[in-house]
Amino acid sequence: MSSAPLELRAARHAALAEPARLRVVDLLALGDLSPHELGERLGMASNLLAHHLKALDAAGLIERRRSEGDGRRSYVRLVADALPAEGRDVALRAPRVVFVCTANSARSQLAEHLWRARTSMETASAGTMPADGVAAGAVAVAAVHGLDLSGATPKTLDQVERPDDLRITVCDRARETLASADLHWSIPDPVRVGTPDAFEAAFDEISHRIDALLPHVRAA
Repeated sequence: MSSAPLELRAARHAALAEPARLRVVDLLALGDLSPHELGERLGMASNLLAHHLKALDAAGLIERRRSEGDGRRSYVRLVADALPAEGRDVALRAPRVVFVCTANSARSQLAEHLWRARTSMETASAGTMPADGVAAGAVAVAAVHGLDLSGATPKTLDQVERPDDLRITVCDRARETLASADLHWSIPDPVRVGTPDAFEAAFDEISHRIDALLPHVRAA
């Protein structure tokens, strides 16, 4: 049984009683989108979309994050564990999953190694502007969770990409550089903060995102 208070659960069910809001939730099931992207995919006017997003926000189903790249932009994401597990008609097929961030020094490296630890499906990571090395904080948090990043090296997307990859951007700057990315996860940059807690928070969010995505992806 859900641990959420009865009143909150009722509010969430009420918010989802509107078909347009269910469509928003389905679009956000595996990745984040800007309000503009949501409006385009739904064919919905911005004022009507704003109304639906406000209702979903009030029910604790979504949250927004300001882009770390273009500060004029924001991304809408589902709140983790806000919705009960349910079968969604979402199926993705790809021979490989590639995680992309700007420097390929933390978030994308953590995502690559977490993915490899949880599935046999092929994976890689890359950066749009790779750093000289993997961040010490990423190596440290990975080690705490039993993953070894000591031999990892940043790479460019040109070095690793293949035409049929499922590309997932895990930082806003990379998303705004790669318009052709398949999914986006708006995850704050732990390197910018530099604390162990920031790296732990990034690791935890990536872990939850991968757990949510895995049931919907099949190797082509």
